[in-house]
Amino acid sequence: MTSPVGLHRVVEPAGVLPQAAWRLDARPEIAANEVRIRVERLNLDAASFRQLSEKHGGDGEKVRAEVLDIVSTRGKMQNPVTGSGGMLIGTVEEAGRRSPLGLRVGDRVATLVSLTLTPLTILDGLARWDGRSEQVPCDGYAILFARSIAAVLPADLHPELSLAVLDVCGAPALTARVVAEHVARRERAGDPRPVTVAVIGGAGKSGSLSLAAARRAGAGRTVGVVPVAAERDALERAGLASGVALADARDPVALSTTVTTVLGTPADVTVVCVDVPGCEHGAVLATADGGTVIFFSMATSFAAAALGAEGLAADVTMLVGNGYVPGHAELALELLRAEPGVRGLFESRLAAD
Repeated sequence: MTSPVGLHRVVEPAGVLPQAAWRLDARPEIAANEVRIRVERLNLDAASFRQLSEKHGGDGEKVRAEVLDIVSTRGKMQNPVTGSGGMLIGTVEEAGRRSPLGLRVGDRVATLVSLTLTPLTILDGLARWDGRSEQVPCDGYAILFARSIAAVLPADLHPELSLAVLDVCGAPALTARVVAEHVARRERAGDPRPVTVAVIGGAGKSGSLSLAAARRAGAGRTVGVVPVAAERDALERAGLASGVALADARDPVALSTTVTTVLGTPADVTVVCVDVPGCEHGAVLATADGGTVIFFSMATSFAAAALGAEGLAADVTMLVGNGYVPGHAELALELLRAEPGVRGLFESRLAAD
């Protein structure tokens, strides 16, 4: 019997969902409710790529070899240290007759589910990838389940640009929802104060989209926090935030002081989009009582976040960005098209890669 969530593809340990499995069955034959994608490009998530690159001292050959080993061993791309994966683009090669995804043979798609639960086989040894960027050109195939999600790539955007945006499309959608809720709460209470938003890692992919989404959702003041001057200058040119500040997100006091100084108050909503560990306490400390912290980084320790908030007696709501909000792909792509600053940051990042 084929499971809509892919239980039949779990090799070990038995009885767990594909994301929690150590190894998946990635054979190409599909069940009636599955879809096989011919893979063109992977997008490794930022935390995973950083960990691999740092582990190997930036040696691209060693990074490539480890990614190949992970996929061949596990039947999926799931970094054993960070637990994270990424996503992919490719072309529908075969669609089972009972697949509910609505995909047709020949559709070029981006998967909106993680590589950590997607059966994957690489056929070309990643020969076209130098191991030095998050985007990985490759040839192979992947399997989507009945409960998977995929988006047909838009014709007006380059596939690499679409992949970069769709990789993080959950972040702006959830940010917009949370900011809109705070705005509505203030309006119901007759509170004239503007809703303030801090985005930690504001010059990155998810960070820049989240800043744009927060402004569109009604945030009165926003600050993008970045670690280096080059990112500060790029974000200032993009014009996506009311203010841009330099701070090390791993220094709780410095981060909190910076956010409060720029906004004039602690943030009502703090969005964490950085790909390094140790930023939990600073995010909590930078957020006002009654506020919300959204963690979008796969480098986040949720135990550290919970215990840190308790230790600081911080009355904040903490949310895990799970990557899915209804309409998230459409919103992210629309922000890219409508916000020149967002598009400029994305295109600069791709050019640098």
